Amino acid sequence: MTSTTSAPVSAAPRLSLQCAPIGPDTTTIRSLDWDRSRFDIEFGLRNGTTYNSFIVRGARTALIDTSHLKFEHTWLPLLAQQIDPASIDVLIVSHTEPDHSGLIGHLLERNPEIEIVASKVAIQFLADQVHRPFKSRAIKSGDELDLGTNPQSGIQHRFEFLSAPNLHWPDTIFSFDHGTGILYTCDAFGLHYCSDDIFDVDPGAIAPDFRFYYDCLMGPNARSVLQALKRMDGLPKINTVAVGHGPLLHHHLDSWISDYREWSSGRSASEAYAAVCYLSQTGFCDRLSQAMARGIGKAGAAVQLVDLRATDPQELAALIGEASAVVVPTWPADADAELQASIGTLLAALKPKQWVACYDAFSGNDEPIDTVAAQLRALGQNSPFEPLRIRQVPSAEDYQRCEEAGTDLGQLLTKAKVIAAMKSLDGDLDKAMGRLSGGLYVVTARQGEGEQRLSGAMVASWVSQASFEPPGLTVAVAKDRAIEALLQVGDRFVLNVLRDDNHQDLLRHFLKRFPPGADRLAGVNVLDGAAAGGPVLADALAFLGCRVLQRLEGPDHWIIYAEVEEGNVSDTDAATAVHHRKVGNHY
Repeated sequence: MTSTTSAPVSAAPRLSLQCAPIGPDTTTIRSLDWDRSRFDIEFGLRNGTTYNSFIVRGARTALIDTSHLKFEHTWLPLLAQQIDPASIDVLIVSHTEPDHSGLIGHLLERNPEIEIVASKVAIQFLADQVHRPFKSRAIKSGDELDLGTNPQSGIQHRFEFLSAPNLHWPDTIFSFDHGTGILYTCDAFGLHYCSDDIFDVDPGAIAPDFRFYYDCLMGPNARSVLQALKRMDGLPKINTVAVGHGPLLHHHLDSWISDYREWSSGRSASEAYAAVCYLSQTGFCDRLSQAMARGIGKAGAAVQLVDLRATDPQELAALIGEASAVVVPTWPADADAELQASIGTLLAALKPKQWVACYDAFSGNDEPIDTVAAQLRALGQNSPFEPLRIRQVPSAEDYQRCEEAGTDLGQLLTKAKVIAAMKSLDGDLDKAMGRLSGGLYVVTARQGEGEQRLSGAMVASWVSQASFEPPGLTVAVAKDRAIEALLQVGDRFVLNVLRDDNHQDLLRHFLKRFPPGADRLAGVNVLDGAAAGGPVLADALAFLGCRVLQRLEGPDHWIIYAEVEEGNVSDTDAATAVHHRKVGNHY
């Protein structure tokens, strides 16, 4: 089960292929992209990624997904070593995102008679993607595909399909092989983690990336995750989840599925939710919407991504009408009749008390965002933030701005719940907790260069030394802090220690509310290059350069444990500024 053949692809960036059996009559070809540093909604990758495809041999043969176009010259020859492409009977397309479908056109050149089995939406997307006729069969939940019995193993490979829209594209399907108990889920349950391990043999190593991937891609569709889990519950025992990215889940499968169920149930518990609309395959609409949805989720609010192209009209009207907030993209100026009908349904479903905002899809053919914003204003809704204008191919800062706008919206939706929680603690307990004092610090972080440059800063007081060797400390970071995204395992940051006799100006500056995407360090005297992780405040008493080693999740904060790698003090006679609170249930 663990035999592996590898084929080097290129020296820079590091790309390689891995081929191995994962079950009876079943083989995976994994495309290992060791150095990929950014993905999808422009969140950073620390451990690269993989693109996984699968060959299943019954009486007939099926291929499940292909690979990224960057593997064009190596994936196809390795596939040909396993099976003549012309003899593959069926291609199951889990979804059409290019990292999984990038070589479908090349496969069709070698086998124009192959039957493509996919959701109806996926087949529509593929028609625009491959620009050539192909045989196809549209399937939905409950449909089956029987490959027949493999003559050597005697196993019948009968596939059952489960619709899983929005995980994380609208065209996604799961495929369950009743002969092996393997469920193929593409993006769902995956993680961006590149290693030679085919299976989840080291759960501790991959758990942070598994959670990070969920938060970025699956959490914004928690309702859809729960629907998919309900469909999975109706299957016989699943022994392996064959994901599209990262190691396959087998040894600790129950734990991974339980995590998805727990996280998604928590996100869906709130009655108030934001509907973030997007147009699949239009400009950068899907990625920008995902960034906003991630920000909303960070604030503890529920969110639902809604594809205006693929969502049924009745479901679209219900999702929009029941939402507490709606975020709308600019749409094509020459929208076809079907899309115009969806836009009409969207506008008709809006309610007077909803928060409504808009963002620029940047597809090159959009209605001007001011026109869309004026149309929304005419309906009488309040806007939680100014229209998000994207004037270029979106940079990392644009995605960060969308995420922060989403966080602001999420905080509006959870405001009443937060106030109620503040009032719910026992008075004596609240006062006693308030007697816990701490120092005053500013955490700064900066990553990337040019268009990929990201930065952040926040006031911190929940800081404590945590170890002597190596020297380490912990910082508690609220989940809705913008800087949280820059404090993942392996990231570096700077802890600036404020001085007691000169901290008020810095405190006032960093405690003020910043609009989405604003430079929190503008107007502040900083020493760039003094530390590896971020800017050092020139007026700070001391600084500590840190690297994140672990993250512990609390109910409303992340506890960041970091190793201190460098530091300096500007004045050995000065004292650290100290923060004394009166209450212990809010800042």
